[in-house]
Amino acid sequence: MSAPQYIPGHQLLTGRTAVITAAAGAGIGGATARKFLEEGARIVIGDAHARRLKETEQALAEEFGAANVTSLPCDVTDETQVQALFTHAEQAHGGLDIVVNNAGLGGTAELTEMTDAQWSKVLDVTLTGTFRCTRAALRSLRSAGRGGVLVNNASVVGWRAQAGQAHYAAAKAGVMALTRCAAVEAAAYGVRVNAVAPSLAMHPHLVKVTSAELLDELTRKEAFGRYAEPWEIANVIVFLASGYSSYMTGEVVSVSSRHA
Repeated sequence: MSAPQYIPGHQLLTGRTAVITAAAGAGIGGATARKFLEEGARIVIGDAHARRLKETEQALAEEFGAANVTSLPCDVTDETQVQALFTHAEQAHGGLDIVVNNAGLGGTAELTEMTDAQWSKVLDVTLTGTFRCTRAALRSLRSAGRGGVLVNNASVVGWRAQAGQAHYAAAKAGVMALTRCAAVEAAAYGVRVNAVAPSLAMHPHLVKVTSAELLDELTRKEAFGRYAEPWEIANVIVFLASGYSSYMTGEVVSVSSRHA
């Protein structure tokens, strides 16, 4: 099955300010940044790769206007950089309305061969990084007192067993649990917290860290016989960030065509 036609924006996020982490690449973060702009939002994008981040900001600013796109390098394993990203959003736009926690790190290693360093690095970026950004976001949104939305990027691997992915699966399962707990706490001040759990969304970095054989096997297991385009995941993130999901919080939405 071929990829469906790209869906244009419908101004679902007009007038809202969003912070998006790990948004400088060609994957889900970059697709979400573009989708949010198409939906009328202002965005503040962060990424650990400063050069790519600046290039992304410039390209999006040329297309959507410099007033709608700003960036700040942000490594989510560094609390100082996380705080700076959210402070920048508050100072540049008078606050924020939406946060998309997209930063994550994968890798493949059998448990018997996995080092402490490999385990810790994946957990620090994928789970603890999401925690740091969630904490900063909720503090900002609670102080502003006007509600808001967080959308975390989990993975179906947080539900499913997959060889060589123990660290990544544990981290993504943790993101799901963090999402649910944060949602319970944040409901008291009108903030919703949900997550997406993609199965297989193709992007250049995935090709670098995953064998062609494994990608082929995973693709064949998808009901559509293809991987998702990053913008297809971004569409669901837009839904969760918009008023169309106003009665949803603490939910993890699977964006997948694989059911076994």
